[in-house]
Amino acid sequence: MRLEARYGMIDLAVYNRDGQEVDSLEVDESVFGGEVRYALLKQAIVMYHANRRVGTAATKGRSEVVGSGKKLFKQKGTGNARVGNRRTGKRVGGGVTFAKVARDFGKHMPKKQRRLARDSAILAKLLSDNVVVVDELSFEKPRTRDFAGILGNLKIDRSCLVTISGADDNLYKSARNIPAVSVVLVGELNAADVCGCHKMLFTKEAFLSLLNRERASEN
Repeated sequence: MRLEARYGMIDLAVYNRDGQEVDSLEVDESVFGGEVRYALLKQAIVMYHANRRVGTAATKGRSEVVGSGKKLFKQKGTGNARVGNRRTGKRVGGGVTFAKVARDFGKHMPKKQRRLARDSAILAKLLSDNVVVVDELSFEKPRTRDFAGILGNLKIDRSCLVTISGADDNLYKSARNIPAVSVVLVGELNAADVCGCHKMLFTKEAFLSLLNRERASEN
């Protein structure tokens, strides 16, 4: 007999701009993998942080500094301490003994693993009640005060990742001056961005498109 895994359902409220509940969504945990895979999540975060490193730090070694390679004076008979050439790391102007060289810190993960890590990060936010869905976030013109008021109505007072379905210049400009708040397209979500914030704010359209995309990928 085949045993099928059963996952729970999450009831997610949908609010309007004034913080009043106007709708609700039922989210199946299996859509986001059914469980939080912490090991995979850590691997993804390490990869994203490593890929942000520039790796251009470099210092000159003995072979790269200007100067003769000839021994400055003979080993014995001068009364001085023995010494090598002027490019040695022991002398001012010489090369660095263990010189830094430019390197690539980049790491790679398969696409399916990156997607699964992102889903685990979102599921962790859902299970900890740190996902907020709003019915819409449209602005006729950029207005930081209005956007800050919406965050206050939704009781979001810490770092927040605002996720939308399509590019919106007015929303970007309204949010860019608010500390610890960033706006991202739903198709560009990754595990590092999700874990780097305390709250996630989805528009209803963006969250539904994410659910539909996950169901389509399963099929």
